[in-house]
Amino acid sequence: MKKAIFSLTVILLFLAYSISAQEQFNPQPQKKKHSPTSIGMVIYSNDVETVWNAFRLANHSKNQGDTVQIFLLAKGVEVDNLVKENKDLKEQVDAFLGKGGQIQGCGTCLQSRNMDGPQICTFSSLADLYAVIRKNKIVLTF
Repeated sequence: MKKAIFSLTVILLFLAYSISAQEQFNPQPQKKKHSPTSIGMVIYSNDVETVWNAFRLANHSKNQGDTVQIFLLAKGVEVDNLVKENKDLKEQVDAFLGKGGQIQGCGTCLQSRNMDGPQICTFSSLADLYAVIRKNKIVLTF
């Protein structure tokens, strides 16, 4: 019986030592920091709250180090008029542009609304929208 207890004690000590040594040489991996990504946003709504939230997310993403491209499509090109009427939306759009953000607008959609000189976006094409989709790791629509 003493031999069995002695053997069991030796085995337990050996296991405890092995686990301790393993933890010493293989520490728990550090949590990875957020690695920047590329985000494309297609805004096709002219609902102020929806557009405002899209720009809030765009600004937060840029603050996290992500690259963000915004493409305005269909009713989304009306953002140019919405910022004139809504101070909160204008603040978000100005903050995005102030951080170096660029906003592209569908040229066909702009022309169909007789918006020949948009203030916040550049005239762009379907090929530009395709490039936004292909280039970015994440594409969101609003």
